[in-house]
Amino acid sequence: MKILVAVKRVVDANVKVRVKSDGSGMELANAKMAMNPFCEIAVEQAVRMKEQGQAEEIVAVSIGPQVCQEQLRTALALGCDRGVLVCAENEVAPLQVAKILKALVEKEGVDLVILGKQSIDSDNNQVGQMLAALAGMGQGAFACKAELAGGRMDVTREIDGGEQTVSLKLPAVITTDLRLNEPRYASLPNIMKAKRKPIDQVTPADLGVNTASGLKTLRVSPPAERAAGIVVESVDELVEKLKSEARVI
Repeated sequence: MKILVAVKRVVDANVKVRVKSDGSGMELANAKMAMNPFCEIAVEQAVRMKEQGQAEEIVAVSIGPQVCQEQLRTALALGCDRGVLVCAENEVAPLQVAKILKALVEKEGVDLVILGKQSIDSDNNQVGQMLAALAGMGQGAFACKAELAGGRMDVTREIDGGEQTVSLKLPAVITTDLRLNEPRYASLPNIMKAKRKPIDQVTPADLGVNTASGLKTLRVSPPAERAAGIVVESVDELVEKLKSEARVI
């Protein structure tokens, strides 16, 4: 089995980002960057499957500028075998990301695609579902458990009412939720080994994908600051404020 794992470069989850003064986007200059946390879970799941003898090769792919090689090297240090960087200087919309991944799935002959369910920057939660639809593959979104059994992937997914288990015929797409696993840390020897692992570079045009997007960001603004709380003197005053000011009752 060959597994493809997508990893995205995002601002570190512990960094508080600020909106640019002109409202055109987020201020990312000198911000610490890292692999998207949900992508870390996807990499961990793929590596565990290889350690269990269920996969022969793991290909990590990232879409973005040259600096995305840092996150690919991290994925290689965690256990992926080789990387693919799809060079794109401009922001690539979710639909174009899905089309790029579909082209790579066909080119590489991938049996299983594992993605984070969403990235912590755009928070769209779209690529996995779009990829499955474009490629005609079964999907198990929001996976909290995934097991290979009899040539099929049994995926337990988190839904509003609890959990649902689906059996997917390969090839398939899985998007990872937080409770699927606990990602490991890369050891120093593996970090050194990762420097020698290959990273191929292609462009969206090489894959026959036009990255022009119909989406345009008009303005970015921070959330409104919450007003300070107040102390009421009685239950009657509380009820009155809930009626007249909060308008919740």
